[in-house]
Amino acid sequence: MSNVRRLPGPIVDLWEWQRFGACRGRDTAQFFHPDGERGASRNRRETGAKKVCGTCPVRPECAAHALTVREPYGVWGGFSESERLRLLAVGWEDLADRRRTRVDISRLEARLGRPFHSTGPSTIPAQRAAS
Repeated sequence: MSNVRRLPGPIVDLWEWQRFGACRGRDTAQFFHPDGERGASRNRRETGAKKVCGTCPVRPECAAHALTVREPYGVWGGFSESERLRLLAVGWEDLADRRRTRVDISRLEARLGRPFHSTGPSTIPAQRAAS
């Protein structure tokens, strides 16, 4: 059973970012592994999911959400399950905004020892930023 105590309350502003996700409407199987998936198959699926995340305008919000609630499964914000566990172990909170709703993606990736290669927009769409 999931521990829902860490989840933020039902405040629409905290969840609005999901409407702009590049993953919205895609098959969730691209982001969540089937039982028993390992090795090259898992790496290929995660790489494909991370490519989608790389173009996502709400990647900082998605990654912050996954780290805040300790999302146990899937690729969120361009980070796999094992990468999020490493970030939780070494610390990530100093790379988040005050409310932990956004994180600095390039610095998270640097903390994991991988170069930052964003191909997508780094800001939230204008219609969302205005709200």
